[in-house]
Amino acid sequence: MTDCQLYLVSPLDVSGDFSKRLASALDAGSVAAFQFRVKGIDQHEAARLAGPLQEICAAHEVAFIVNDSVSLAKRIGADGVHLGQGDGNPREAREILGREAQIGVTCHDSRHFAMEAGEAGADYVAFGSFFASPTKNSEHRPEPELLSWWQGLFEIPCVAIGGITPDNCGPLVAAGADFLAVSSAVWQGDEAANIQAFHRAIDAAASQAQSDM
Repeated sequence: MTDCQLYLVSPLDVSGDFSKRLASALDAGSVAAFQFRVKGIDQHEAARLAGPLQEICAAHEVAFIVNDSVSLAKRIGADGVHLGQGDGNPREAREILGREAQIGVTCHDSRHFAMEAGEAGADYVAFGSFFASPTKNSEHRPEPELLSWWQGLFEIPCVAIGGITPDNCGPLVAAGADFLAVSSAVWQGDEAANIQAFHRAIDAAASQAQSDM
């Protein structure tokens, strides 16, 4: 049974007081990584918005991961990049970002994509969307068993993503997700309380899985 950790994904709008909200969330409980996910703005503006958030993550020892853009990750010295299926190859990203970069790949519900990503040097693979997500539409609906299959064969960590809440995350924790990628379930409402609710749910699911073994 792995220790499941939180992987926080930003809302699309990180302007205004979002930096305070991020600090509040990270103060509330352990978070392994934060993904900076913004769309429709130029790289200069994205870099400007990323700066203060990157500092907050560094102060909390949280990995700062850029969504989709290897060039932005390189420009701001991010800890890594998360690649969709159309965003480039992990090998090429590694050449640009260096050996220490954390490189993740979206694999939807595909065992083939995940194995390809692993062979290309990805540091983690992401499966989903496990549930309907208000953040991002996806026609892919893997079953939790996909996480168990991956854990049984591979050392590379797996991330569960898509519509995950404290109320529905239990089966994903029990199936062996190393990380839960969460977004709207944290940012809609009180982010600190929502982070704490996730930790309670993860602990409960892990304890239950342990007792079922």
